[in-house]
Amino acid sequence: MTQDPPAPSRDHGRAGRDVPVSIVSAVVLIALILATLLVWKTLFILVVAAAVTVAVWELHRGFAAKDVDLPEQPLMAGGVVMVVVAYFWGAPALVTATAVSALVTMLWLLRRGVPGYVQNATASVFTLVYVPFLGSFVALMLREGGATGFDRYDAGVKGILTFIAVTAGSDIGGFVAGVLFGRHPMAPVISPKKSWEGFAGSAVFCVAVGVAMIVWVLDADWWIGVCLGAIAVVMATLGDLCESVIKRDLGIKDMSHVIPGHGGLMDRLDSLLATIAPIWLLLHYLVF
Repeated sequence: MTQDPPAPSRDHGRAGRDVPVSIVSAVVLIALILATLLVWKTLFILVVAAAVTVAVWELHRGFAAKDVDLPEQPLMAGGVVMVVVAYFWGAPALVTATAVSALVTMLWLLRRGVPGYVQNATASVFTLVYVPFLGSFVALMLREGGATGFDRYDAGVKGILTFIAVTAGSDIGGFVAGVLFGRHPMAPVISPKKSWEGFAGSAVFCVAVGVAMIVWVLDADWWIGVCLGAIAVVMATLGDLCESVIKRDLGIKDMSHVIPGHGGLMDRLDSLLATIAPIWLLLHYLVF
């Protein structure tokens, strides 16, 4: 008995994704974020910790394609600790937790012996910095209003909403402009669908959202919103390109398929991880 050939993959055109499914997934994720962030912001830290854990799992799967075996247990545990201590005790505690997590991970790898040690240890430290360390700046942003506050309108909550809005503006603006007007590839070898027209759309959306959030939500000067949008569009674009390079080097299309219509969680976190640190820095010194 012959086996039926696999069904051809659905062509999603220039969008590159199933748009209705991706919209539903995005709405669910936004609802989860708002439900935790606006009810009791400490719950949002649990969402961040869970996201870090899933992202480490995805990178473990991705690196396995190149015979790099990340030690999931110390990376996941260290990542959660980094997020939590950053929220309750701030940046100095985050730096210390990062150093300890890296050392513990390298010691953990000693149990496997000599072969592949440098390769696995290097990839592990890269993972620690790329995901939980950068992700912990979300916790630093949220603690701007106090690490245990219940006020949904405090500085930390407003900062997180601004960060998410401006980064989403980059993604949405780039997607719409790229689909409608994209003609000139930005980096065809790395990301064939990314165009200069899409980057222009990202820039317009980012600056517009940045000014709106800074003026109406954070009650600060409009020019800070322009700076915020400019920083966000550059960093979000670089974050997307870095993630594309990683996947191409590993020979995979998506990190996983945990988010219908989007692929893996890392496929959505790439721009967020790249923008959070500079956005926190700008808001910390110019707004809060």
